[in-house]
Amino acid sequence: MRDSLALHLALFRRQRAQIARVVDGQTDAFRSYEARYRRRTASYRRVLPLTEVHQRVRASDVVYVGDYHTLPLAQQTYLELVERALASGRRVVLALECIEGRHQASLDAWRTGRLSERSLLARLGGDTEGAGFGPGTTLRTLLAFARRHRLEVVGIDRRAQGERSLALRDAYAAERIARVARAEDRPLVLVLVGQYHVAPCHLPTQVERALGDDTRRGLVVYQNAEGVWWRLARDGRMGVAEAVELADDTVCLLNASPVVCQQSFLDYLEAEAGDSPLMDRGASERFREMAALIGRLAGVPVVRALESVEVATVADGDVLARIQRRGRFTQAELSQLRRHILSRESSYIPRARTAYLASLSLNHAAEEAAHFVRHCAVGSAMEAPRTASDAFYARCMEEALGFFGSRLVNPRRTCLGLAEWAKRFGESRGVERQVSAFVLAHKAAELEAPEEAVKLLPLRKDRLFHGVSHALGYLLGDRLYRAFDEGRLAKAEVRALFRDPFVEARTVYFTWAERLRD
Repeated sequence: MRDSLALHLALFRRQRAQIARVVDGQTDAFRSYEARYRRRTASYRRVLPLTEVHQRVRASDVVYVGDYHTLPLAQQTYLELVERALASGRRVVLALECIEGRHQASLDAWRTGRLSERSLLARLGGDTEGAGFGPGTTLRTLLAFARRHRLEVVGIDRRAQGERSLALRDAYAAERIARVARAEDRPLVLVLVGQYHVAPCHLPTQVERALGDDTRRGLVVYQNAEGVWWRLARDGRMGVAEAVELADDTVCLLNASPVVCQQSFLDYLEAEAGDSPLMDRGASERFREMAALIGRLAGVPVVRALESVEVATVADGDVLARIQRRGRFTQAELSQLRRHILSRESSYIPRARTAYLASLSLNHAAEEAAHFVRHCAVGSAMEAPRTASDAFYARCMEEALGFFGSRLVNPRRTCLGLAEWAKRFGESRGVERQVSAFVLAHKAAELEAPEEAVKLLPLRKDRLFHGVSHALGYLLGDRLYRAFDEGRLAKAEVRALFRDPFVEARTVYFTWAERLRD
């Protein structure tokens, strides 16, 4: 348990640093706002059964539910609380931060059938065509639920910038919540708003002020507060606690680790065309579906092997121990696996017959499903000892088949082309710049002097080796798929490629690179 917790904590810190690099512009006011939230969620008083949480929700008038916007499970949990609230027989109102109050007239027109959902989403700015991560997807889910249950929906957000933006947004949301909550029939208002806002000293205090003499009973429901989660993990109670009570009578639901929450945000930032999130609970089932699909096309029987394959995700704190139990690894190999997990890269580990999904992305899962099919076809040949040069090109070919398989599942997936690699070379530093240089040099040599290309290889199995072989493999896999889609590559050739042990990996790579040259 101690080792798995240390790995989880290391991954959390690494991802937190990565997020900090892309989220800038934090004001002093924001940092103070965040600090107040963290002080109130640093620990817990006692573990609660979920039934008690549901009782508290039904006994309240305004329930503030903390949201992690890019985590679908956060909104799903909110809707589960709403369903429980409906059983109280009271009128239930949804107050949503993901809708600005200025759109209330359009929202009401949609609710009464005078405006289509497509038109409403266009006015709200919901992304109905992009990747299935993020606010647009959340909004459609919430609206569908509200329509199905004929619930009133109130938009509570407003645009604001500068030092006072959080206070202004809380004050605006409070007025709109209070207006609904003070109705004579005393509705049960369930608020879905960003986690920091629900700290009692933030939005709940503003609502109390807006209500004045019309007192209403409030309840704060956090989700997966980091301080609480890590305290439970250190106490060895993480697997058994579904909810806890905090010192100020607030509650916190535990349904995803902080690492999974972070990963959902990183997935949102990195989402590709046609990509969509897998629910963690269904990742194993979807992996098997995709492996079966790819296996049928590749002519590789996978049904029996699917019964024993393990699918682990970033949500599994004991992932390294699970991998170790399923295969023999040296300490050096285990250290390498640990570094791989910390690098946030998905992988299929043949010796353990385990797919590790660092991201709950459809594309990543499909890619690892293709690697699994490949393992079913050639067995231990995937890990056969090779010369340094052949090891590099074998990895290129494995990456090519993985990307090809992912495009069978998501034809809209794209990869970086040479123009993008040239741009990266000009804008990046360190290892990323080196990877770009190797990729560009190798592709140029493939055209002009293939015999010289083999001199342009990073042969040590480090970040450079993996980065360059990954990039070259994706480029080749993309061309393989386009040739297959256009009828220039026969199904029989695809099947032969999946069964090729790549004994002469360098020859195989250059043969296909030459054949598929634009």
